[in-house]
Amino acid sequence: MPVPMIDDLELKAVQHIRQESAASFAEQPVVGLEGTLHQKLGRRSHRVELRGLLLPGTATDDLKKLQEKSSKGAEVTFTADITTALKIDKMVIERFQAEQQVGPQGQIAYHIVLVESPPLPPPAQVSAFGGLGGFGVGDLGFDPGALGDVLSEIQDQAGAVMGAVDSALDAVQQLSSLSSLADLASISNPLAPLVSKVGDLGKLSEPVAGLTKALGEIQP
Repeated sequence: MPVPMIDDLELKAVQHIRQESAASFAEQPVVGLEGTLHQKLGRRSHRVELRGLLLPGTATDDLKKLQEKSSKGAEVTFTADITTALKIDKMVIERFQAEQQVGPQGQIAYHIVLVESPPLPPPAQVSAFGGLGGFGVGDLGFDPGALGDVLSEIQDQAGAVMGAVDSALDAVQQLSSLSSLADLASISNPLAPLVSKVGDLGKLSEPVAGLTKALGEIQP
């Protein structure tokens, strides 16, 4: 009989091997049905329980390897006749126990529980518009070319609005500076730049109206 192995470690003195599989079901009661319908949800991970001895000569080294594998929690490869019909790629050591027994010097008893660690499913593929395949902007009733023109016009109008707002803010700052002067008569026409900036505010209505018109053109 082939010797059970965990990675490259041979377990030569295995005394007990137990394999366990369990399915997951959801009970679905049905009116008028005698009994309960069980809907299968899949299965739980395969489990393998091993009991045996680490023999003198290599017991110390083998014990160290098993302790390291158990502590790291990394996936391991397990091979044995009892798992021949099972599709198991990787397992993890869920539990490891070691016991020094009275008997031959260096002989160590162990108890190992291995649990299947299946690979993760592929990541979900997310595409535009919630993964609707070839669904595009045109399917919403928009002409992509016309939409691009409208968006460009909106961008231009928004730029004009921001320019007018910047001019207004400059006017407010200049007004604040003038308010601190005690004698305006000593300044040659100090309000001329302010009047020019405030006059720009009157032009704000034109780009705002253009922006509103451009937004109204976006119709499905």
